[in-house]
Amino acid sequence: MTSSQPTTANPRLFLWAITSALAGFLFGFDTVVISGAEKTIQSLWKLSDAMHGVAMASALYGTVLGSLIGGWPTDRWGRKKTLIWVGVLYFVSAVWSGIAPEVWSLIMARFIGGLGVGISTVAAPLYITEISPPDRRGRLAGMFQFNIVFGILVAFLSNYLLGGIGEQAWRWMLGVEAFPALIYTLMCFTLPESPRWLLTRKNDREAGMAVLRQIQPQASESQIEAVAAQITHAAQSDESTSHGFWSARHRVPILLAFLIAFFNQLSGINAVLYFAPRIFELTGLGAQAALLQSIGIGVTNLIFTFAGLWLIDRLGRRTLLIIGSFGYIASLGLCAWAFFTEHFGIVPACIFAFIAAHAIGQGAVIWVFISEIFPDRYRAAGQSLGSATHWVFAALLTTFFPAMVNAFAPGWVFLFFTGMMVLQLVWVKMSVPETKGVPLEDIQKQLGIGA
Repeated sequence: MTSSQPTTANPRLFLWAITSALAGFLFGFDTVVISGAEKTIQSLWKLSDAMHGVAMASALYGTVLGSLIGGWPTDRWGRKKTLIWVGVLYFVSAVWSGIAPEVWSLIMARFIGGLGVGISTVAAPLYITEISPPDRRGRLAGMFQFNIVFGILVAFLSNYLLGGIGEQAWRWMLGVEAFPALIYTLMCFTLPESPRWLLTRKNDREAGMAVLRQIQPQASESQIEAVAAQITHAAQSDESTSHGFWSARHRVPILLAFLIAFFNQLSGINAVLYFAPRIFELTGLGAQAALLQSIGIGVTNLIFTFAGLWLIDRLGRRTLLIIGSFGYIASLGLCAWAFFTEHFGIVPACIFAFIAAHAIGQGAVIWVFISEIFPDRYRAAGQSLGSATHWVFAALLTTFFPAMVNAFAPGWVFLFFTGMMVLQLVWVKMSVPETKGVPLEDIQKQLGIGA
C-alpha cells in the first residue's frame, strides 16, 4: 500500500495481521515458559550450575542464530512460507521439550524453538508492514510486540495452572505450547503472500496484482496498476544504483536499525525482566519478588504496550521514542538515586515506571520502525540486521548483568543505563525521522535511497 490518504478499513487486513502477529505470542510464551520448569529440571537431572545455565540459555542461542539467518528464507521462499515454517519450529520444539528424556535433548529442542523466535522477529513484522496501508501500519505491525507481551502473561498463567498437576507438570508446561503452535501454523496457510515480495523478488506481476486487489478492494484497476508500478520502479531503481545491502547507499537505514536495537537493550530492559527478583532482593523485598515480576511487571507491560499501539499512528514513532526516553531517564535515574541513598521503598514504583516507559516507547516502536526504513529488495536483510543486533546485545546483557551487580554498586549500574538513555534521547532528537503515515517508497526517498 503506498497511498498516503486515509483508507477504508479492510477486515481481512486485520485478520492477516493478527495471524502473522501470533508468531509474537509464541515468541513471548516460549521465552518465559521455561521459568516454571527450570528448578525441577535442574533437580531431576542433577545438573551442575554450568550445565543448567547452558540448558536455560539454549533457546537464546537459537534466537541469535535465527535472527541472523532469518532474512534468507524470508527472501528466498517468501514471507508466507517462512511464517509457516516458524510455526513448525515452535511445534517441534514444544513436543520435543515435553518428552525430552535427558538434558541434551531438551537443549536441542529449546534451541529449535529459539530459531523460531529469531526468524519470527524478521518475518512477521516485515510481512505485516508490507501488507498495511500507511495510516494504520504502526498499529498493525505493532501487534507483533503486543502479542509478545500477551504471550509472556499467558505463559505465567499456564505455568501457574499446571504447577499442581504432579511431578510431570514441567513436561506439560513446556509441551502445552504445541497447541497454539499448531493453530498458528494452520492459520498461516490462509495468508496471501506479500505483494511486494511477489512483485520485487518473484517477479510475478499477476499474483502481486491479485493480492493488491485483496488489500485494496475499493481501489480501481488503474490505481492498483499505479501502486504496482510504484513498487516495481522503486525496487528496480534501488537494484540498478546500489552495490548490495552493505553499501553507502543504505548507510542511513543500516545505522538507524543498528542503533534503535542497540539502545533498546542498553536501556537495561532484559536485565530488569530476567533479574527482577535479584533487583528486588537488593532492596529487601525478596518475598514479593516473584509476584512483582510475574504479575505486576507483566500487567504493566501489557497495559502500556496497548497504549503504545493506540498512539503509534497518532503521535508517531519518533514522538513515542522521545516520550519513552524521558520516562527511561526519570525512572532509571530515580532507581540509581534510591540505591545510592538507600530509599529502597520507591524502587518497585520506579521499576513499574521503567516498564511503562519501555512499553509505550521502544517496545511499541522497534519492530515497526525497522520494518519501514529499508527498500523492498533489502527489507528482509535490514530486519535481520536489526533483530540480530537486538538479540546479540540481549545475550551479552543477560550474561554480564549478574557480574555487573556484583562488581559495582547497583546505583552505578542503573546510572549507566540512565546515561545510555540520555544518549538515546539525543540520537532520536538529532537523527531519527518520522515515518508515521508515510508510504514505504516515500520513506526511501527521505532516507536518500529512492530515485
